[in-house]
Amino acid sequence: MSSWLQKKLNSLVEFTIDIHHGRAEGIWAMLFAGFLQSVSHLWSFGAQLKLWLYRQRILLHDQPLGCLVVVVGNITAGGTGKTPVVEKFARALRDRGRKVAILSRGYKSKSAPLWAKWLNWLTHASEPPPRIVSDGENVLLNSELAGDEPYMLARNLPGVIVLVDKNRVKSGAYAIKKFGCDTLVLDDGFQYLPLKGRLNLLLIDKTNPFGNGFLLPRGVLREPIKHLQRASYVFLTKSNGQRDTELEDLIHKHNPGVDIIECAHRPQYLQRFDSDERLPLTHLQGKRVGAFSGIATPESFEKFLKDLGATIDYTRRFLDHYRFSYEDLVSIFSEAMEKRVDFIVTTEKDAVRLPEHLPCPVPLYYLRLEIDIIRGAADFDEAVGRICFPESNTPW
Repeated sequence: MSSWLQKKLNSLVEFTIDIHHGRAEGIWAMLFAGFLQSVSHLWSFGAQLKLWLYRQRILLHDQPLGCLVVVVGNITAGGTGKTPVVEKFARALRDRGRKVAILSRGYKSKSAPLWAKWLNWLTHASEPPPRIVSDGENVLLNSELAGDEPYMLARNLPGVIVLVDKNRVKSGAYAIKKFGCDTLVLDDGFQYLPLKGRLNLLLIDKTNPFGNGFLLPRGVLREPIKHLQRASYVFLTKSNGQRDTELEDLIHKHNPGVDIIECAHRPQYLQRFDSDERLPLTHLQGKRVGAFSGIATPESFEKFLKDLGATIDYTRRFLDHYRFSYEDLVSIFSEAMEKRVDFIVTTEKDAVRLPEHLPCPVPLYYLRLEIDIIRGAADFDEAVGRICFPESNTPW
């Protein structure tokens, strides 16, 4: 795709996001919002029809694989802080003796060229196996081939298998056969119906639960709010510790009796990008920093830095999962030197998309985040034990 066309598409996406947040004004914004809303009705119909067909087993049906399948996902497009929850869950399951595989679709990863897919189809060649991001001992792919989230999970979870394939039934069967896995964690799998999940963990961003209330593409909902009924457990992420009874009542309206576990993303430390140097969070106090990110909710990342005492002298925001060009990085470092900042901070998800041997004329760090349970369980281990190891010893 040409750079001109890519820029035009990025501008359209940014304009759509502005409409989601009510920031776009004028006649064109109003007309485009009306168009998006009409498409949202079609999206809603398609989402509900698909679920009905699976439930009725008409043309479509799910496939159990005979092991524990934990689905972690959301009903909104990005921004719930899903990856740290997947990481924490997989680590706790691994530490309890499970042989765990994380199955991801590898969103924004580099796939085989179209001509190769056509050639396989024309020659009836056997379907290629899933891409192995980690075999539990070594990380085998970079972030471009794996996708930033699978790569990050593979790097942080030794002993856990990480596979990428759009067909999660195929990758799940592969994990069981090749690696002897007894537990599958579907990353971003709430809408993936072909593989039947034993447990569906639904994440909701407490700071912005359902966006503007519209489905894609007019809003951020992937499916109607009433589909909360499919959740086995609901995790409220990005919590500040104060209960939101109105949100909890809405959840229980659609899913009476479901357990709600409230959690928060906690900054842990600053990790230098080009070395093993690790700094405590107190290092941010009184510092002038530059910040850049390509995530769904950059506001939360920037708020962490401010709350930790940093002054953000400049900010660069990119689209979610954006892959930085050489020109982008030159511009980021040039502005940092011009502003005379002490250092630059980005997110861990963005750091894995940077070139491995990137020269850094200004010190570059990423902010490491982890999940803490606030309410609904004493800690994450108890939550995992209660969810995945019930006393009844249910056979999976």
